[in-house]
Amino acid sequence: MVVLGCLVAGFAAAGCATVPMASALDDARMKQLQPPPDGALIYVYRNEIVGYSVHMDVDLDGRRFGATVAKSYMVFAVPPGHHFLVSHAENDSTLLLDAQPGRRYFVWQEVRMGIIYARSELQLVPDVSGVAGVGECKLVLMPLPPPPPPPAQAVLAPPTS
Repeated sequence: MVVLGCLVAGFAAAGCATVPMASALDDARMKQLQPPPDGALIYVYRNEIVGYSVHMDVDLDGRRFGATVAKSYMVFAVPPGHHFLVSHAENDSTLLLDAQPGRRYFVWQEVRMGIIYARSELQLVPDVSGVAGVGECKLVLMPLPPPPPPPAQAVLAPPTS
């Protein structure tokens, strides 16, 4: 009985995980960010409260970038081509995405009840659903895409007389 109590307490503690969140300014900037003409943006978001405190690690192209919790998202700037996303939970959900230049992609990290822990499933969703889903979330603290360069200033030539 004591062992069962310890296991339950351990799972409860694991379920109370939090992740560092980005500033409100970075969150607002990333929600308005447009993809560069020579690259793409990938948003991974969890807009559900199912498994609200369970963190789920996210890998892109074999590199771990952090974890999500309920009502959170991550954003990645990527070059065109194939990219491999993995969401780690009770299961590993994978998604291969072929990024085209100048596009944004929205990946919903759907959370489902598992046997011991929450499960996830990565799903590419239409832009309208993705923009709305990301809008319900806050940005996870992570390496962010750089801000766009300022527009080039026109150089005025001196008047000719």
